[in-house]
Amino acid sequence: MGFAYNAIEVMAFVFVSVIGLLMLTAVVLFFVDRFQTGDAIRRNYPVIGRFRNIFTELGEFFRQYFFAMDREEMPFNRAQRNWVYNASEAKGNTVAFGSTRNLNIPGTPIFMNAPFPPLDNQFGATEPLVIGPTCRQPYSAPSIFNISGMSYGAISKPAVLALSKGAKAAGVWMNTGEGGLSPYHLEGGADIVFQIGTAKFGVRDAEGNLSDDKLREVAAHPQVKMFEVKLSQGAKPGKGGILPAAKIDAEISQIRGVPMGMDAISPNRHREVDDFDGLLDLIAHVREVTGKPVGIKTCMGSADPWFDFFRRIRERADDSAPDFITVDGGEGGTGAAPMPLIDLVGLPLREALIRMVDLRDLSGLRDRIRIVASGKLVAPGDVAWAICLGADFITSARGFMFSLGCIQALKCNKNTCPTGITTHIPSLQKGLVVHEKEKRVAAYARSVINEVETIAHSVGVPEPRLMRRRHVRIVCDDGTSVQMDDLYPSVKSDAEGLDRARGNRQFEDGLRRLGVV
Repeated sequence: MGFAYNAIEVMAFVFVSVIGLLMLTAVVLFFVDRFQTGDAIRRNYPVIGRFRNIFTELGEFFRQYFFAMDREEMPFNRAQRNWVYNASEAKGNTVAFGSTRNLNIPGTPIFMNAPFPPLDNQFGATEPLVIGPTCRQPYSAPSIFNISGMSYGAISKPAVLALSKGAKAAGVWMNTGEGGLSPYHLEGGADIVFQIGTAKFGVRDAEGNLSDDKLREVAAHPQVKMFEVKLSQGAKPGKGGILPAAKIDAEISQIRGVPMGMDAISPNRHREVDDFDGLLDLIAHVREVTGKPVGIKTCMGSADPWFDFFRRIRERADDSAPDFITVDGGEGGTGAAPMPLIDLVGLPLREALIRMVDLRDLSGLRDRIRIVASGKLVAPGDVAWAICLGADFITSARGFMFSLGCIQALKCNKNTCPTGITTHIPSLQKGLVVHEKEKRVAAYARSVINEVETIAHSVGVPEPRLMRRRHVRIVCDDGTSVQMDDLYPSVKSDAEGLDRARGNRQFEDGLRRLGVV
């Protein structure tokens, strides 16, 4: 009985102490809020006004898990994320009852199934495609779906390792992003595309200029198959990359060749490139030094300047062309960028990809330049749509982030990513177990490729790269659909195709501006 009485007495004391402490805290906060001058709500409504900020922070959480419908969220909705999660775990992605997607939204693609699709023995997997056939070391790229640029520094060591090992297992390439080549890119054994950003991280000298010696050093790795000169990316066209100082440790400083303690900010363009002739000279230089295919990555603002680009290639000869062009849409993602650039600058991929493909084909360079599509392409339907438009390859960054376990917490720029993907805090990184996540990365890549091949067979072709614009319809404003080939006629680069283009008013001006006679 005495023990029970003492226990109750202790509990009462603790209860009164907690209540007293809460009241004292409330009083202190009342005076702090009343006399501060920075926040009008807290000044007018002391203590209570603080809940506004708390609820604002929690709003993202509640919308994601309780209030938003499966197809409502941005930038990726729950249905998209769940598809990737299931694919990453090699679970079946079949659904029951009916689609939750609204097929009346303008712009929605609808693939046209064939009345007599190929039988099981009449189709096969996508064949490898050669990039840079005129290089000393061309690259036979085995996969249509690959990992887009994510820098070590922007993402963590375990994230890079899991992506590298998963890419090797699935037979897909991995782009380094502009942050240089780390040991973790190489450790997994995957094919590597080395991205040369405007700051030349990883291949720069002490003054920040391109170093031929470091280029040769990177190219000497047999895993490095290609080089990509980044002009711009969809999330921040017109502005260089940003790596906050909090993410730059001694290792990242050494790999990138930048000092610690300050943000690593790339210039908004390559300082030595003032026009398209300068760009073609840079491409030729990197290709000569490395002996490997060299391409460019860009987010288009308009097709107009690119007429000059392709005309200069024709005037200088086909060998001067980049071996591939990565077209990033304005809806692309990043770890840190100003909101106006993310929201309002750069053509969406659905417009940019068509324009770049048509310019390449009108120039007669279809077999010389490969087109890589990038920008919010995470599911098989997205990939198949891009191939129908004319892309040879597709790359995705955020799709593979989801395969690593990304929950779209939107903390990439704060070094507090709860899944360990975009943080360098060891206690958070430990949640990302490499030997488990690499399996998810490989499973996701295989699932996307397999289901793209399924779509190809459904529309009546034996493999995805045989899909064309005529195989997909686009929903219009009135809810009806139009065949994409009617909206955006495609042009073949052979003699017959160019003759047809000359008879098409839509292409006549383009042929003239490209100097095609």
